[in-house]
Amino acid sequence: MNAISLTWQPEGAFHHVGFVVSSIAKSVQGFASMLQADWDEQVFHDPNQGVRVTFLKSRRAGDPLWELVEPAVEKSPVQSFAAKGGGLHHVCYVVENLEQALVDARALGALVAREPMPAVAFGGRRIAWIYTKNRLLIEYLER
Repeated sequence: MNAISLTWQPEGAFHHVGFVVSSIAKSVQGFASMLQADWDEQVFHDPNQGVRVTFLKSRRAGDPLWELVEPAVEKSPVQSFAAKGGGLHHVCYVVENLEQALVDARALGALVAREPMPAVAFGGRRIAWIYTKNRLLIEYLER
């Protein structure tokens, strides 16, 4: 895996909020302006997930990052959502032990939507996805 990694890291376990867009290039400046956030112009292509992502950093200390997620292939898991206009997609938390976080989530009735896999934007650190009973999609990012 490449040594590419996200340069900004928020404080605490709440890492980012994911928002699906049809085009990062067409929407990033509007998001940066509205959120009063900075953009480092890094766009990561993740073939494992079929998406391209970029991150915005709030100018307010302690805020989580904002992730813009764009479908990279026709069969991307976010393609149909983007085609309908996109929108708020998920929240992400950093966890110490990914396997234990999944065990705990299952015990609370959540479904594991995606088993652990390496993520390009995080330098190969693993992520996993759960879907809660109240219809919240949560991404876990291994510390």
